[in-house]
Amino acid sequence: MNLLNIALILPIITALICFAFRNAAKWIALIVSAIVLIFSVFIFLSGHMISPWLMLYSAPFNSGIFMAAAFFTFIVVLFSQKSAEGMERIGEYYGYLLITIGAAAGVLFATDFMTLLFFWGMLGIPLYLLVGIKGNGGAAAKKTLIMVGGSDALMMIGIALIWVINGSLMIGAARLPLNNSFTIIAYLSLLAGAFAKAGVMPLHSWIPDASEVAPSEVMAFLPASLDKLLGIYLLARISIDVFPVMPNSMISILLMAIGSITILAAVMGALVQHDFKKLLSFHAISQVGYMVLGIGTGLPIGIAGGLFHMFNNAVYKSCLFLCQGSVAQATGETKIEKLGGLAAAMPVTFYVFLIAAFSISGIPPFNGFVSKWMIFQSLIELSKTSPLWIIWLAAAMFGSAFTLASFVKLIHSVFLGSPTVATNKAREVNWQMWLPTVLLALLCVVFGVFAFSLPLKYLVFPATGWILMPGWWEPGLATGLLLLGLAAGALIYLAGRTGGVSVKPPYIGGELIEESATRVTGAEFYNTIREMPVIKHIYSAAEARFFDIYEILSGFSRGMSDILSWFHNGLLHTYLAWMLLGGIVIIWVLIR
Repeated sequence: MNLLNIALILPIITALICFAFRNAAKWIALIVSAIVLIFSVFIFLSGHMISPWLMLYSAPFNSGIFMAAAFFTFIVVLFSQKSAEGMERIGEYYGYLLITIGAAAGVLFATDFMTLLFFWGMLGIPLYLLVGIKGNGGAAAKKTLIMVGGSDALMMIGIALIWVINGSLMIGAARLPLNNSFTIIAYLSLLAGAFAKAGVMPLHSWIPDASEVAPSEVMAFLPASLDKLLGIYLLARISIDVFPVMPNSMISILLMAIGSITILAAVMGALVQHDFKKLLSFHAISQVGYMVLGIGTGLPIGIAGGLFHMFNNAVYKSCLFLCQGSVAQATGETKIEKLGGLAAAMPVTFYVFLIAAFSISGIPPFNGFVSKWMIFQSLIELSKTSPLWIIWLAAAMFGSAFTLASFVKLIHSVFLGSPTVATNKAREVNWQMWLPTVLLALLCVVFGVFAFSLPLKYLVFPATGWILMPGWWEPGLATGLLLLGLAAGALIYLAGRTGGVSVKPPYIGGELIEESATRVTGAEFYNTIREMPVIKHIYSAAEARFFDIYEILSGFSRGMSDILSWFHNGLLHTYLAWMLLGGIVIIWVLIR
């Protein structure tokens, strides 16, 4: 058995052992995830590897994504060593994590659509079970399963059409132009599967619902990292190797429109959230819009930017969710208005969260800036051939500005300001929880400062077959200049510092005011946006789930069920009438 087979089979088999031996599950999962990570590095370094037995094939791009998926699995398992202590279904939890990485290997290394579809469907089972792992997430888990599973059914239609058109199910056996109804339907069917997995609008609503009930570790592992990697991987494969998306084509415009709407709508949802996890979940949706936007350009720099953003998002988004898990572990709270002053109590978590927040907001020299800059460059390149480029660029830029604004709100509410009842006794979490976040924060820096020489060169460009020459952005020089500017600013600040500062209690008209009455939580930031004339109606409609495709289809299904129940009422004369009507229709068809 070669490494591809082992990387797929080993975690799935050991998951069964975790189910059986609950008390040893966390150590089994830690060892196995470490082994899979090591194997993933060897697979990546080998360049190309084939397994005829399971129809698997590794190349630099898909093996790079698997290495990232294995890394996130190990990070989450390490974090869970402390954070998941006391979880009632601990053996199942670790078993589901291992099944997920094993199935992910099957998806990423599949050479044909049938193998990919089999393991893609397998991924839905642990996703459903992990969302409902705490026992109170039945409704959210059901919604997740129906939305992701329903998209899998559409994928089956697309794969069947590829078989009819091409006579082969090998991925990339032939490039099919999107110039007729059959290829377009096939592409859109596969697109639905990729969008549901990645959380692209309108197939996104399972993610905020899952964030309310699923553990932070699950959110860091699935919607934040693994599902984004797999969903965008599928989008890239079908858009590059199977149905090439041409710049300014109708499909290209559709992808860029969906990406732009996802960026703006989700980040506007994040601005007004009061729950820590739910706010982060909306950002997980918003960021995938950049990936779709970049790939939708059909230009090499845009595709490379979208794929690089896929890796970057997985890094900083996992870091943010794990930091949220650390805060929840230390305080027992997820409502941001009940948090505050944690920067002093949890300094490691604060600085790590700050780096990840800078990254997701596109602040240089962190990794999120580089991938967003590449996407911006591709949109500017489109200006030579399309008048719509300014719309997509404005959406992307406003998305970054609103992202930064929402994280200013979040950082102020959670880490700055005065402590609350929930945070008074908070302390930094165990090293097994903060070490994974520190590693992810370091990657945010490394992937930004050494973007061209490391991640782009080895992880992204092999997928695009295109080498981007330096000059568009010099991360090393830019980092040096930024550090120089910060050092100069620090010297000026130190030179102008005055003596000690005295703090006086607030005083108004001779009446003393309690400190809690003057405390600014930050949770109410941007409520004025919510009350703007047109936008307030959009927010109200969103809260009523007017834009939730799951609720729309559920309502339609309930309506059809009521109609059918009315017709099938159990009365004999009703059924005789139906039989008579059916007979008349049959006779009319025969004598026509």
